[in-house]
Amino acid sequence: MRFIVFFILLGTVLSSCRPETYTPKPRGYFNVSLPEHKYRLFDAPGYPYQFEYPTYAEVTQDTLFLGKKPENPYWIYIDFPSIGGKFYISYKAISPQQPLSKLMEDAHELSFSVHSKRADYISDQPFQKGDVYGILYNAGGNAASAYQFIATDSSTHFLRGALYFDVTPNADSLKLSNEFLKEDMNHLLETLKWRNAAP
Repeated sequence: MRFIVFFILLGTVLSSCRPETYTPKPRGYFNVSLPEHKYRLFDAPGYPYQFEYPTYAEVTQDTLFLGKKPENPYWIYIDFPSIGGKFYISYKAISPQQPLSKLMEDAHELSFSVHSKRADYISDQPFQKGDVYGILYNAGGNAASAYQFIATDSSTHFLRGALYFDVTPNADSLKLSNEFLKEDMNHLLETLKWRNAAP
């Protein structure tokens, strides 16, 4: 009797185990809710520049750069807390000790040497509006910063900006946020103006 019950149970178990086809699911990413583009003026007293930045961002003075104090008080970052990204903005005054050629060379080297290890490509696009001249860098692939820029009036002011996220770079998962913040970076450059007062 035991053997009959055992074989009935064994037959039931084996007949209920049908091979199922496995269908792998595509990799998914978090859905990012992006706000509407609206801007306000950054026009802090004493700063040698002004521009418009998004209403959903916060501007903070950068008091430490790689663990050291920045060389002047005009270094800032624009934080996008709802998106997890930041524009890091550094400012340098053009001088005989820091001529434009050296500042341009340092910025170009930083954009290419640091990011070319992970980037699929890096393209540069010159721009000019009034007395603001510059280059917008676009890095494809899993580069640490997809968008960077340098801007100058070629005689007094030199501004460098870079977009970073607080996550490991992944071009696919950051694509939507990168493209959204690229529009904000372009708007910043379109509205950038220099102050005549020497820093």
